[in-house]
Amino acid sequence: MYLCVLYTKKQTTVSRIKIKEALSQEAGSNITVKGWVRAFRSNRFIALNDGSTINNIQIVVEDTFAEDTIKQITIGAAIAVTGDLVESLGKGQKVEIQAKEIQILGTATPEEVQKTILQPKKHNLETLREQAHLRFRTNLFGAIFRIRHAMAFAIHQYFNNNGFYYLHTPIITGSDAEGAGEMFRVTSLDLNNLPKTEDGKVDVSQDFFGKETNLTVSGQLEAELGAMALGQVYTFGPTFRAENSNTSRHLAEFWMIEPEVAFADLQDDMQLSEDFMKYVIQYALDNCKDDLAFLQQREINEDKQKPQAERHDMSLIERLEFVVNNEFEKITYTEAINILQRSKPFKKKKFKFPVEWGVDLASEHERFLVEKHFKKPVVIFDYPKEIKAFYMRNNDDGKTVAAMDVLFPGIGEIIGGSQREERLDVLKEKVKDFNIEEEHIWWYLDTRKFGTAPHAGFGLGFERLIMFVTGMSNIRDVIPFPRTPKNAEF
Repeated sequence: MYLCVLYTKKQTTVSRIKIKEALSQEAGSNITVKGWVRAFRSNRFIALNDGSTINNIQIVVEDTFAEDTIKQITIGAAIAVTGDLVESLGKGQKVEIQAKEIQILGTATPEEVQKTILQPKKHNLETLREQAHLRFRTNLFGAIFRIRHAMAFAIHQYFNNNGFYYLHTPIITGSDAEGAGEMFRVTSLDLNNLPKTEDGKVDVSQDFFGKETNLTVSGQLEAELGAMALGQVYTFGPTFRAENSNTSRHLAEFWMIEPEVAFADLQDDMQLSEDFMKYVIQYALDNCKDDLAFLQQREINEDKQKPQAERHDMSLIERLEFVVNNEFEKITYTEAINILQRSKPFKKKKFKFPVEWGVDLASEHERFLVEKHFKKPVVIFDYPKEIKAFYMRNNDDGKTVAAMDVLFPGIGEIIGGSQREERLDVLKEKVKDFNIEEEHIWWYLDTRKFGTAPHAGFGLGFERLIMFVTGMSNIRDVIPFPRTPKNAEF
């Protein structure tokens, strides 16, 4: 005898709707919203925000609520509100909620709030960084991190739509993709009792991996291996640099996007970078309108406090449209040097850094080319081989490599890429010139023995992109928890 049990799907109802959705609805429904109190005026008007939008919804509180409940509605408190969505009589919002029920989910005492960035006053960015666990609650950082999410989504969407495969490259590695050596070491050895070899050196054979390992500076070399089998791949993950650079443009931990494409040359690489950047920036313009409008107005207000020479020539949204609506200018490194040497700033000795063939361009040179000379995004290619990495393909002139940098207004270099050296004999010679031990990258060299082919790729620092899209000038303000020299808080 069998017992037959019939399961029926229980009808579930959503207990709350997001404030972004509530603000777009027509009046007339009964809804529940939950969020954090941004302001409470006259014990009657609550400004509530749940992070789904930069805009608050106004809650109108009647005098029928208990005094104990009213006392707990303070800035920073988390509450749930059920009530009628009605047309707003005030300016600035189409609808508001007439509260019928208020539940206190989490209190925030005014005394504690006064010690934090949640208090309703303007704070400098350094103070906000010191309270990174709370800065998501501010309008500024809410906007930045919603845009950061949108850009991450757009990046994955672009590559998926164009037939790329997402490749997870290792975070712990035994190789140095840049040949720079500025890496964080990874070890499981007891630092107070290090094993030693007979000659007194640390015996790394007893370490977890049996060799020296580091946190990766790039997933590029591994991505090349994937591209040489899957055709086109991309990485999007954390990378680490142990550079003691305490500046507004450097982080010790940041995120990189690195596509690699088989059967592609430098021209293909430049075209891919342009198409990719236009796509993701257009996505921001289409999908982050409220946050961009807020950030643009903030920048305008900040500019009013600056000398005229330091103000932006274009607004934030104009700079984004500037990239989308202009074809990128493509010039060689040699042409760039010639333009700079003929420029007024060079002749009047206004440039801080030297301009001569063989020297890498500084940010001031890159921005002059983009903002003053061409007035559009610029791609510079064919750089001197001495200032570029070992894996970049040698050009026939014997002096340059097939490398390219993409330059944007206000930020300078945002993308760096190249055609990779696919010829085994040339690559082995370059490895030797850069003092890289072949045994460390034998697997990279090995791919050139099995159906080598032209291939190319580039790297984009995700935080550099977010700086450009948000208009923020310090890279520490576009990553949730910045890692910098002497700072690993949170």
